[in-house]
Amino acid sequence: MVERESAFVERILDEIGRVVVGQRYMVERIMIGLLTGGHCLIEGVPGLAKTLTVKTLSKTLRARFQRIQFTPDMLPADITGTTIYNMQTGKFSEKRGPVFANLVLADEINRAPAKVQSALLEAMQERQVTIGETTHELPRPFLVMATQNPIEQEGTYALPEAQLDRFMLMVKVGYPSRDEERVIMDQVTAAEPAEAETVSSVEEILGGRSVINQIYIDDKIRDYIVDVVQSTRTPRKYGLDDIADFIEYGASPRASIYLNLAARGHAFLRRRGYVTPEDVKAVGADVLRHRIVLTYEAEAEEISSEDVIRRLFETVEVP
Repeated sequence: MVERESAFVERILDEIGRVVVGQRYMVERIMIGLLTGGHCLIEGVPGLAKTLTVKTLSKTLRARFQRIQFTPDMLPADITGTTIYNMQTGKFSEKRGPVFANLVLADEINRAPAKVQSALLEAMQERQVTIGETTHELPRPFLVMATQNPIEQEGTYALPEAQLDRFMLMVKVGYPSRDEERVIMDQVTAAEPAEAETVSSVEEILGGRSVINQIYIDDKIRDYIVDVVQSTRTPRKYGLDDIADFIEYGASPRASIYLNLAARGHAFLRRRGYVTPEDVKAVGADVLRHRIVLTYEAEAEEISSEDVIRRLFETVEVP
């Protein structure tokens, strides 16, 4: 059943691959977010096809796409919308903001002040927006892909931990290989750059979601997920004495929920009807890296959240 129902995913990935060279890892994580209803935070330097990927995905699905460039002078109404007074009729009319789309790219989300970030994050959590006195449901599916530039931090507003926690996945995007970069250069500078075609639909994505909810996940795998998350809070209990002093705060219960969902989504992409420990490990870093707060000692020792997560998965017993 899963093999048949997930066939459309390969069509989407192949079509995106015609336009976006490399970056399969990022594309798969965005697909997991879309298929499980979780939002993605992408961290990478400019020019790594983050915008192009989401735009291309929207074309393959014929979904509504909106890009919001975050700036320090933005207001919440610039995202959600507002009411406008019509002098001729003497009435207020609604003007909906760019958040009313299936795929929303929040470019450089850390450039906007906290009240603007909060407006978007509330829409992400509640999947609804209130304009004036009327509350509107957001379209389904609804995915926010926010980007952060890890280099230029001047004039930015870091996302607080509580808001970071609302993102299902935090994906770090790296540079393409030499061969990939050569293909990118030739493709973009060609007389007719490649354009994506519609190969699937929003309805198939929603159908995929219902299948993912039925993917089998054994009790031993469920316990493994909980143990991994618990080990971020009580590392000594799991024999992780060497990193216990480096963790200030462990992951929240959202980590367990999202690790379960993301592992199912990963199994679905692999066209399997059951979850394995490898699925959990494959998405583990993306789910946990922004949920673990490290101590100053870790910073002094140049220990990153990646190092901590690697030790967790090396030590916690696999079923």
